[in-house]
Amino acid sequence: MARRKKIYEGKAKILYEGPEPGTIVQYFKDDATAFNAQKKDVIEGKGVLNNRLSEFFMSGLNQIGVPTHFLKRLNMREQLVRSCEIIPLEVIVRNYAAGSFSKRLGIEEGTQLPRPIVEYCYKDDKLGDPLVTEEHIAAFGWASQQDMDDILSLALRVNDFLSGVMLAVGIRLIDFKIEIGRVYDGDFMRLIVADEISPDSCRLWDIESGRKLDKDVFRRDLGNLTDAYSEVARRLGVMPKNATHMAKPKLIN
Repeated sequence: MARRKKIYEGKAKILYEGPEPGTIVQYFKDDATAFNAQKKDVIEGKGVLNNRLSEFFMSGLNQIGVPTHFLKRLNMREQLVRSCEIIPLEVIVRNYAAGSFSKRLGIEEGTQLPRPIVEYCYKDDKLGDPLVTEEHIAAFGWASQQDMDDILSLALRVNDFLSGVMLAVGIRLIDFKIEIGRVYDGDFMRLIVADEISPDSCRLWDIESGRKLDKDVFRRDLGNLTDAYSEVARRLGVMPKNATHMAKPKLIN
């Protein structure tokens, strides 16, 4: 489709004006970053895979009644989404200890948590997206108590859905992060899942081998990132099972 006015460019995506009022075109880049963009690379085909995988997850959530900003995929790298006011929080749901959580609390990676733990980080790259509490969120007016109740409910519903989908294809959902947006219908406001859901924003481990199938492959130099993401796509039926490694993955329309 014809290029429209750029609204915002982040580390992994570019947002453009949509064709209709209240819509945005979300373009997935091949850029890979880690450690607050201290480590960078371009992984050919990554944006194509994340576009298709995020479509798969967001469509699935819409179908079970969890509202998202996703409207439709436009092409291999772009999708049409609903414009929303992003709450400045990263909402993290953890099922197993890993990453910064393990370091912070001294819990061995891979340890199953007693229950899903929801954490919040303030979205600010300059500050390194610091961990915040509900007290911070209320004090600074980032979200109301009703918002927080709704955010928690949405996060746990997303967790139930993703955990089940992944378990069915032999993948353990370790943790994930989502963003939440506000949309307005007249005087009525509701919250929806926004941004993306992909191996960029989830930790995914093969149940049998423990092999990492997410961005930790890039963070920790564990192999080819496109191979890992392609494996997730193949298991979910997004890519043909007999597909081999390709610089530009061929996806099912």
